[in-house]
Amino acid sequence: MTTLPPAFLAFWFPHVLWVLILLLTIGALGCMVATLRTPRRPLVYTGTGLLALAFLLATFPQQEAPIEFRVLIGIATLALSVAGGGPASQLVLALATRSTTVSGDHGGIVVHDRTTGADATREVLRGGTTIGFLERFATTGAIMAGFPEALGIIVAIKGVGRFTELDAAEARERFIIGTLVSIVWACVCAGLFRFVAA
Repeated sequence: MTTLPPAFLAFWFPHVLWVLILLLTIGALGCMVATLRTPRRPLVYTGTGLLALAFLLATFPQQEAPIEFRVLIGIATLALSVAGGGPASQLVLALATRSTTVSGDHGGIVVHDRTTGADATREVLRGGTTIGFLERFATTGAIMAGFPEALGIIVAIKGVGRFTELDAAEARERFIIGTLVSIVWACVCAGLFRFVAA
């Protein structure tokens, strides 16, 4: 029985890992993009599992990835961060909130307006999808660029911008849960790139 030379294994093993990481990341991106318009829990679970497996493979000790793999995996992780954080946040919000939250016409939620009367309602947290895209793009981009300190600035800007809408308990709950899931998702995606690029 013939054995492969160590030099051959030392060259090809990391390349196979990089290809697998890239394919797993693209697979996770496909799952998340497919559930952007219509929530599909199995696809979110599958995409999350593929991301976790890619992250696990990226932690194996290996030589520095060639520039083409770093660029491709960087693009894939940035896209996965932006597209995947929304479905992940929606899933966690659905699992965490037991109350019946009414969705508004403009992407927010309807809450009782305490300032105008008991029966009055208003829509808060509008534009959350667009803000989430920008938040994850900025978070992942900052970490990929080696500037994780920007995360504090991003969270501060988002908190100040939403401050007046957080007087209702359900709005605070959704804001905190959605923000944390979105940022954790972006950090994991950025961490995947940092492991590959290290």
